[in-house]
Amino acid sequence: MLRGGNLKAMYEMHGDGVSIRQMAKALGISRNTVRKYLRDPGIPEMRVRSPRTSKLAPFEEHLEQRLVEGVDNCVVLLRELRTMGYTGGYTILKEYVKPFRRPRQPDATMRYETEPGEQAQVDWVLLRYRLPDGRTGRVWAFVMVMSWSRAIFVEFVPRADEAAFLRCHVQAFAFFGGVPTKILYDNAKVVVLGRDAQGRPAWNERFLDFSLRLGFDARLCHPYRPQTKGRVESGAKYVRRNFWPTVRFADFDDLNRQAMAWMVGVANIRIHGTTGERPVDRLQRERPRLRELPEASRLEPFLRETRKVQRDGFVSWEGAFYGVPARYAVTGVQVRPREDTVEIWSGDRLLAVHPKATGRRQRLAVPGQWEDMEAADARPAREPLASFIPEVEVEERSLEAYEAVLVP
Repeated sequence: MLRGGNLKAMYEMHGDGVSIRQMAKALGISRNTVRKYLRDPGIPEMRVRSPRTSKLAPFEEHLEQRLVEGVDNCVVLLRELRTMGYTGGYTILKEYVKPFRRPRQPDATMRYETEPGEQAQVDWVLLRYRLPDGRTGRVWAFVMVMSWSRAIFVEFVPRADEAAFLRCHVQAFAFFGGVPTKILYDNAKVVVLGRDAQGRPAWNERFLDFSLRLGFDARLCHPYRPQTKGRVESGAKYVRRNFWPTVRFADFDDLNRQAMAWMVGVANIRIHGTTGERPVDRLQRERPRLRELPEASRLEPFLRETRKVQRDGFVSWEGAFYGVPARYAVTGVQVRPREDTVEIWSGDRLLAVHPKATGRRQRLAVPGQWEDMEAADARPAREPLASFIPEVEVEERSLEAYEAVLVP
């Protein structure tokens, strides 16, 4: 569209007999444009274009809610919006979210590169969720990252205790296909109990036995320096920001099924920002450098959790109660969880196998659980009381003898 000054000049040139070619050249427009304005001597009006609707507009309410919840990771949000029918791109979403993001200023640190199979890093992550009644619950995520391939393993447990820690290690090694040469930890009590005056670690004996039996060298990062194990720190943040905001779960089995699907379908097939490759592809090249897992019998003691049998013959585990023969009441046993069952052991003796409980406080008895209860509670029969009284000779006297001592 011509501006007012150019339009006036064109009409003046037309009145002076200037040709259309010359006017078009002088004004820098096409001859057809000159002809259009000469045919319609009125001043043209600018058409008002209707505003274009953003492809993001139908999803803004959902985005606002997620931002209030603290979810500002655009990769996570894009994955959610795709399932809701969003057909727009990543850039428009990023520009929308940008003003709501809190600025992050990472600290500088030196990167330490490792060889394939040389090192893994481990950490716990505490995550919170909202219960239907509005209260807040919490779970622990065990995270192991292979330092060279950046392959990640995650398992969720209700408690970050020693038994869960060792059991998660075995699960991670099975997932990766072997055991690395070294594993880097922070100074958690499940690994190290403290340090002596010279700064040497006092290892948790059961953990030390575990590491020696599996053949890996346990290393500790510098106290108060989480950057020392930066790969697992990054992996923990990735779990918190990419996986956790999308989770809706019913129980731990359900949660860990979702975690496995995320590891296989998202985390380990993405292009890693540092290596420029997919972790799953690098892990394939790393596996030949990993040590093989020991045979199952050598690992079995580390997969069990010690519990005490209650007086009624039940063992409490994960909120449910599992029965054992009554003669094992008030003794220590070991619980071995499997995918769908729970085994109760006493040393090398298998006492009971139960299906996993489907609800809290559920009681699962073992067949014949109370058959020997009577024997276990039997007490010696009481002897007649007279048998405990020594025999005493009683002198016989006549009634006159008693009457003689009575006071008149």
